[in-house]
Amino acid sequence: QVQLVESGGGSEGGLVQTGDSLRLSCAASGLAFANYCLGWFRQAPGKERESVAAINWTGRNTYYADSVKGRFTISRDNAKNTVYLQMNSLKPEDTAVYYCAASGVFRDSSSYLMNHRMYDYWGQGTQVTISS
Repeated sequence: QVQLVESGGGSEGGLVQTGDSLRLSCAASGLAFANYCLGWFRQAPGKERESVAAINWTGRNTYYADSVKGRFTISRDNAKNTVYLQMNSLKPEDTAVYYCAASGVFRDSSSYLMNHRMYDYWGQGTQVTISS
């Protein structure tokens, strides 16, 4: 059974204010982690799910939404079966539920990995709230 478990948001993140930093983690089990590309997505109330960042199997290639480029960094540790999202210079508009996802697609490109339809497995999400 594949499981993706996010952490770092919600009560774990504490009170997060504009300009603060936060790191989300996503621990995976039940899959050959190194064979999957990984992504972070978010969904704010009343809005569609949007891609945030993605990373290929080795971590060499990363992709970002324009809204987070230069502020967020995605990384992975294949030895720990974990993907991270380091979020700096947080803004109120970053408030959303953040999801990690794993994709078995064999294409390493932005058009694939920044598309939520390419992902096979999803975590339950973690709430990130940024106060102004």
